[in-house]
Amino acid sequence: MLALEVVLAATDPVPTFVFDEVDAGVGGEAAVQIGRRLARLAQHVQVIVVTHLPQVAAFADRHLKVTKDSDSDAGFTTSDVQALEGEDRVEELARMLAGRAGSGSARDHARELLEASHA
Repeated sequence: MLALEVVLAATDPVPTFVFDEVDAGVGGEAAVQIGRRLARLAQHVQVIVVTHLPQVAAFADRHLKVTKDSDSDAGFTTSDVQALEGEDRVEELARMLAGRAGSGSARDHARELLEASHA
């Protein structure tokens, strides 16, 4: 479906596409290719993507981090959205790669993903 949307994007009257985990069940090179195709689609229309894969997130023009916090005692959940740029974006991609914050090799890999996605 994503491939069809990319091909038809220049002629499709829909101005915005929303993909919720279109990359589910893939990783590695397949995730990179999905990210590349989403970036190509975004050249013609607005694309909003929910992903947990850094290989896909690295291709975004704008990276938003959504967090939620549940307070079971109070009985509610709050959400927050933060726009990430520069080192904050590198740190988030590194966290997505390593599953934890603070990994130097994950930061290096995150920078490599960003450089490759915008080459």
